[in-house]
Amino acid sequence: QVQLVESGGGLVQAGGSLRLSCAASGRTDISFLDMGWFRQAPGKERDFAASITRSGGRPFYADSVKGRFTISRDTTTVYLQMDNLKPEDTAVYYCAARIRASGQYNYWGQGTPVTVSS
Repeated sequence: QVQLVESGGGLVQAGGSLRLSCAASGRTDISFLDMGWFRQAPGKERDFAASITRSGGRPFYADSVKGRFTISRDTTTVYLQMDNLKPEDTAVYYCAARIRASGQYNYWGQGTPVTVSS
């Protein structure tokens, strides 16, 4: 079992930067899990933003954030560095983890809100 707690969200002007953190704890070492970031904008469905694999730290990005966001991880935490933020990045950002590669995400954090003003 894994507990995930996001932090680092807030209010930022367009063109600015934020760094989100997701601290993991519990029975399962996240070294054995794929980690991801998802986001849900007001009135919209939750969408994939970025992920990083358990082995080799291979990153994947949604087209909407590619070139602006960077996902990384260490032994206990996954990060999302967000640069050149746009108003359309405004959303609640959720950290997630999955046991099996290419499977469903099994664990979710509570979310941290990000608001980008123009």
